[in-house]
Amino acid sequence: LRKNVEDFTGPRERSDLGFVTFDITADILNEKNGLQTFWNKNTLMLFFIFDWNVKQLFLYLSAEYSTKNNALNQVVLWDKIMLRGDNPRLSLKDMKSKYFFFDDGNGLKGNRNITLTLSWNVVPNAGILPLVTGSGHVSVPFPDTYETTKSY
Repeated sequence: LRKNVEDFTGPRERSDLGFVTFDITADILNEKNGLQTFWNKNTLMLFFIFDWNVKQLFLYLSAEYSTKNNALNQVVLWDKIMLRGDNPRLSLKDMKSKYFFFDDGNGLKGNRNITLTLSWNVVPNAGILPLVTGSGHVSVPFPDTYETTKSY
């Protein structure tokens, strides 16, 4: 879903505002089989080891795309903190973006290559803070027309 709305954060120009609905299924395993992600239809599966040095995971879903004005655009759409001891099975259905998906112009309209990627930071008990990007991603096309309803 995409709308063309006035962006009050800069010059009073209209910009594209995207709305994304997605499913995420994650299972945190305590086995020594490494880190693995893959897309299953429209659902991302995440397998990760919660070992002795992992305090929490910071998961985030980002969109990456290019427009005529910018070769690379990256927007964080959703995030979640998973603490040690939380339910290791995450099953989210029909989730909506947690943050606004604004383009600084009209780069979402008709864009056929918007890539969604699940990434995560491992927050250790001790040591460095590694950034890990999932190996699974999906590209979604945005429609050629604007939604005209007034609800956001």
